[in-house]
Amino acid sequence: MHQTPLDAQHRALGARMIPFAGWEMPVQYAGIVQEHQAVRTAAGLFDLSHMGELWIRGPGAAAALDAALVTAPSRLKDGRAHYSMICAPDGSVMDDLIVYRTAAEEFLVVANASNREVVAAALAERLAGHDATLDDASLRTALIAIQGPRAVELLQAHTDIDLSPLKYYSIAAGQVCKRAALIARTGYTGEDGFEVYLAWDDAARIWNHLLEEGKAAGLVPAGLGARDTLRLEAGMPLYGQELDRETTPFEAGLGRVVKFDKDGDFVGRAALEAVKDAPAKVLVGLRLTGRGIARTGYPVYLPAAAEAVGRVTSGTASPTLGHPIAMAFVPAELAAPDTALEVGIRADRVPAVVIPMPFYRRPT
Repeated sequence: MHQTPLDAQHRALGARMIPFAGWEMPVQYAGIVQEHQAVRTAAGLFDLSHMGELWIRGPGAAAALDAALVTAPSRLKDGRAHYSMICAPDGSVMDDLIVYRTAAEEFLVVANASNREVVAAALAERLAGHDATLDDASLRTALIAIQGPRAVELLQAHTDIDLSPLKYYSIAAGQVCKRAALIARTGYTGEDGFEVYLAWDDAARIWNHLLEEGKAAGLVPAGLGARDTLRLEAGMPLYGQELDRETTPFEAGLGRVVKFDKDGDFVGRAALEAVKDAPAKVLVGLRLTGRGIARTGYPVYLPAAAEAVGRVTSGTASPTLGHPIAMAFVPAELAAPDTALEVGIRADRVPAVVIPMPFYRRPT
């Protein structure tokens, strides 16, 4: 079981630690709801050092990634990023990724902790024949995220980068608390914010400084529990729940990510072209109109029908909206908004209705 460079900080703050994807991680500090609400109203500080950081470098890096992933990283300008996926030959999702182009011949691919080794191995195999190298920097890279409406002002005081013009899905090199860092305007909460990539040994100093200096403005440490409720409200998928080796991007409602118009072939292309117009299942949003919380794996029914027609992938009692929400896979014919369904919660059948996602959008 790995420990992040902030393990001692989490324990000193009274975090409840759990095993997650081979790491000991904080699931909550003061409480999930309190941390969730702090991110929606002020800001939260997250330790994401369990994520995978894979550097692809060389003259052939762009072409190699175009062939390896469903997106077209070669189209990214320096300093920009996009959401991507790596698929198996059968079109199923091996992982969802963020791809940053940090220079003309250099890309940072960020993978989920649970899939880092799988993604690294697949990329290494798919780089063959291209003038490109893979450097897995995961175990020497720390990642701290500051997320929320006050994220800009809270981070700006501690960096030499002007954050205001930094666009969403952009990355810049500079300093944070006088330590070298990459600052990306990305996140997994539905709020504005930044993800800061640091040397492993710099993480504790920067975490402590940001938390202490931001306390008066409402900055709080936030754990995996709040990260999950925040991303669910924002309609963002979680690998292992909405995405897996049984699901294609089109079934997860993310077919827009797949770039069939790019030059050359890519792994999974033929399988994805065959299913793009007729997904076997569709991911929908649900609002439960009765009492109960839909949890991962709960069955979904048509009213009065005996057999389940779908399953819940994620669910929670939304702290922001004040009612239960869920994501679920159902047949395409049941995906229209306002479709009446039921969720099996223990011995009960709780009424639910299909609603558009995301469930929450931050105020503009």
